[in-house]
Amino acid sequence: MVLKGDSCLLNGRKPMFIPDWTNELGVTNCILLRVSRLGKEIAPRFANRYYDAVAPGADFTALDKLREAQAAGKPWTEAIAFDYSLAIGEWINNDGMSATTLLNDELIISPEEAISKASSVMTIRQGDLIYIQAKQPPRVVQKEEIIHVKIDGEEKLYCKIK
Repeated sequence: MVLKGDSCLLNGRKPMFIPDWTNELGVTNCILLRVSRLGKEIAPRFANRYYDAVAPGADFTALDKLREAQAAGKPWTEAIAFDYSLAIGEWINNDGMSATTLLNDELIISPEEAISKASSVMTIRQGDLIYIQAKQPPRVVQKEEIIHVKIDGEEKLYCKIK
């Protein structure tokens, strides 16, 4: 499980500026679940009651820093939890739709499992965000690249890399 502070969130159509301390910025598709009620130790079968909206996201990782930290046996938090490292698209109400339909790729864990696991180690609260990555490995992004996700023909995520 990875925790990211609110300074990691990149909302709206703001650009992602590649940090000057990395030479290899990667991105992975993800979805975000917006928690709608307080919960602890939530069983997976009840988890769908604990989020009211989903959004597509782009999770950025400093791949070179991640490899360096892993090789040295050091914590790798700085490679994944830095300012504006998680771009959030437009929220879509969760009115019975499956969150997994937002991505063509498979998720590493189901939304129900993610809520259950998160609530087993901490109390989740209204307004918390839980993000779930796709199984695909990160791909390197380049300056001036545009990351976008369309759902039903509507652009729900737009992020230009600078």
